[in-house]
Amino acid sequence: MNGVEIQKVLVADDDAVNRDVLGELLKPEYTVLLAKNGAQTLERAARHLPDLILLDVMMPDMDGYEVLRRLRADPLTEHIAVIFISGLDRPEDEANGLKMGASDYITKPFNQTVVMARVALHLQVVRQRRMLERLANIDGLTELANRRRFDEVYELEWQRARRSGRPLSLALLDIDAFKQYNDRYGHPAGDRALRAVARLAAGAMRGPAELAARYGGEELVLLLPETGADEARQLVSQLREAVLGLMIPHEASSVAQVLTASVGGATLEPDSQEEAAALFEAADAELYRAKQAGRNRVVWRMAP
Repeated sequence: MNGVEIQKVLVADDDAVNRDVLGELLKPEYTVLLAKNGAQTLERAARHLPDLILLDVMMPDMDGYEVLRRLRADPLTEHIAVIFISGLDRPEDEANGLKMGASDYITKPFNQTVVMARVALHLQVVRQRRMLERLANIDGLTELANRRRFDEVYELEWQRARRSGRPLSLALLDIDAFKQYNDRYGHPAGDRALRAVARLAAGAMRGPAELAARYGGEELVLLLPETGADEARQLVSQLREAVLGLMIPHEASSVAQVLTASVGGATLEPDSQEEAAALFEAADAELYRAKQAGRNRVVWRMAP
């Protein structure tokens, strides 16, 4: 692999022949997902988050316009690029789709060369937009996600957990006596220590759904979707031990002679009565308990 991410295209068409033709056309270049009706399109868009949807306008259960409206109404899918494919070739039909937020409009019978060219064009725009978003969402010192990015992802994962009923875990990691470390060894050394801990946090994430971010100062936050309390606690306990294993001298610490970290975490199965802040507040309270109990430890609980 050359490190270039293979982009995902969802083909939504109630005609099996059209789905097969478009699927075979796109497979050599992209990961292709197929949907045969509007409900399936919405479900697969939310589950797989494709980069682009080729969406048939005329489908029996739910037309493409309604599918697009629902995609745009959902924070998870509102930014997915959509190209309408339709046998309707009146200018007002095309204008209607574009006004609703479609990126392009291709009429049937479609020309395969034109389809490939337009798909490539819109996916290039998606790549460029994401590159800019990544730059805006990265903490300059640690190269982790920044607080702004965490807040965005946290809200999305909270809503996803509410819909799925799956647990969501969150941990706050704070480097112990970090002010004293900076005072003793200097801020450049402090920056190096923080970057070392950030690399461990990033390495502990097991897949693209999990997020390690710098929340502020020497505090990192770990977001673990679909992860129960026991599994999450084990992961962050290993991370705390890895920080200890760095053996970074910290003679000014009252905790140990090397750099250590305290972690507070919580697991919640969100319901419609709870606000997104509930889980973060629970983890923050557990971090406070970890510090009060002597630091260099993990304290975890199931949030109410």
